[in-house]
Amino acid sequence: MSNIIVGVTGAAGRMGSEVCRVVREADDLELAAALDLGVSLDVLLENEVQVMVDFTDPESVMTNIKFCVRNGIHCVVGTSGFTPERLEEVAQLLGPDPEVGVLVAPNFGVGAVLMMQFAKRAAPFFESVEVIELHHPDKVDAPSGTALRTAELIAEARGSAGIVGSPDVTAGDRTARGLSVSGVPVHSVRLRGLVAHQEVLMGSTGEALSIRHDSLDRTSFMPGVLLAVRAIAKRPGLTIGIDPLLEGDG
Repeated sequence: MSNIIVGVTGAAGRMGSEVCRVVREADDLELAAALDLGVSLDVLLENEVQVMVDFTDPESVMTNIKFCVRNGIHCVVGTSGFTPERLEEVAQLLGPDPEVGVLVAPNFGVGAVLMMQFAKRAAPFFESVEVIELHHPDKVDAPSGTALRTAELIAEARGSAGIVGSPDVTAGDRTARGLSVSGVPVHSVRLRGLVAHQEVLMGSTGEALSIRHDSLDRTSFMPGVLLAVRAIAKRPGLTIGIDPLLEGDG
């Protein structure tokens, strides 16, 4: 079987450079294009790229996805900033009978994905739930995509169980209570020395549960990225997260 030909956009960034490294080291992958600011996307076509991995920024990513979909290039996207509306835009771009696969993942860390699943499972059993995400100060978006996705999953699970919101009598300025994401308070910390961390706090009378995940090095995301690169050609349409791949669906 021939190697998968890969292009990386945002190749000079922290995540992009790490993706380039692991793709080069993989026996079944070939890094044919490493793009950053000022480099034309046409390079992807010139090098016959089959899968683009995008770690750019919220302003650039949609342009990159549109280019790839229109030119038959599969996309693995780790860039933040994907709201439900933006995901719907990607789905509309792919159309009802897509031939191209686009995977958008809030987090490629296996432990982070499991943390989100554990939080979703536990959320209906507690009165209160909040999310705290902690990252390095060079991260441009807040809250993180992982925190937003976690809050959405928690809200879905609690909504299905008939639970709406958490008890809170805070009066006046509620700024300190964080951003409400589908009724779940989300708090963002930016601190030098951190990489990527998240804690979900849940509580009921007499007990509390904390679910925490820490990414101590960007290498922790690479197994998930490689899993997505190898699977995306078999998944036409839009896939959210690497969860289906971990469950063997792909």
